[in-house]
Amino acid sequence: MFKLVVPDLISNSYFPAIAAIDLGFFKEEGLDVELELLFPVNKSYEALRDGSVAFVAGSAHSALAAFPNWDGVKLVCAQGQGMYWYLVMDKAHNPRRLDLDCVKGKKIGAAPWVEMGLRRMLIAAGYDLERDDITIMPVPGAAGGQPSVNFGLMAADALQAGKIDGFWANGVGTQVALNSGVGDIIVDVRRREGPAEAFNFTMASIATSDAVLADNPGLAEATVRAMNKTHAALKEDPKRAQDVANKRFPAEQAALIVPLIERDLPAYSTGISENFVAGMNQFCSDLGLLTSPVAYTDVVAEAAIPLWT
Repeated sequence: MFKLVVPDLISNSYFPAIAAIDLGFFKEEGLDVELELLFPVNKSYEALRDGSVAFVAGSAHSALAAFPNWDGVKLVCAQGQGMYWYLVMDKAHNPRRLDLDCVKGKKIGAAPWVEMGLRRMLIAAGYDLERDDITIMPVPGAAGGQPSVNFGLMAADALQAGKIDGFWANGVGTQVALNSGVGDIIVDVRRREGPAEAFNFTMASIATSDAVLADNPGLAEATVRAMNKTHAALKEDPKRAQDVANKRFPAEQAALIVPLIERDLPAYSTGISENFVAGMNQFCSDLGLLTSPVAYTDVVAEAAIPLWT
């Protein structure tokens, strides 16, 4: 049994990994994979480091929370290309799409490690958080790592309650805010909005440890094959996502999943390019998370590279 953890469950962000379990594609590749929620993402990677889990399906850059300078961890494949969170602002502030000035003087909710993408995106766009009085903060209530935590939904609730002025979170939380009429999308980086370099700050990936790879020859290749099958199945029939969501999500959020998956389909590719790794590592260096240069093959699972499509 291989345990796979996600830091956010009721979400489109890590849905391909969940679907690979529930649609049987891991099992087709001989892998018995069990899903668990472990929030926030740094805790997921700490569990991987400590050997209590085999996979983390989360944000790629966050591996550095537990594996300094990529020592002992490998990205096996992508769940989807590009940084995948949305910047949503309260409609009461009359925000306009792509006008980042609306964040000045505002409080923006974001999860640990997730907030780094927003912070660096704003800096790349010419903003100074102190000068422009921009507060990036935890979402009230989204702390402690309880199994019930789902960050996007909590962010949408906090926005509706007026506890924050905006949030940086997943597509489900974003859609809830849009449907309620309280929020508008300002930037969707995955669709090439905002500073160009932000696209490669991170991605939704599947990671494992060097120790797990050493103990399980062929694991990386089998994981990539399973994820390729998952992407292909969802592209062929996005409605297959509904059965997975019905099993894992409350009914209200399960009803949102098929349009969100359809929106994400263009990003579905398991490949992790050298260009991506260079962009992510520059992002991590700018944050002070990397202290020395790291080669592409020190970040990715080399055995899986020929299987990426």
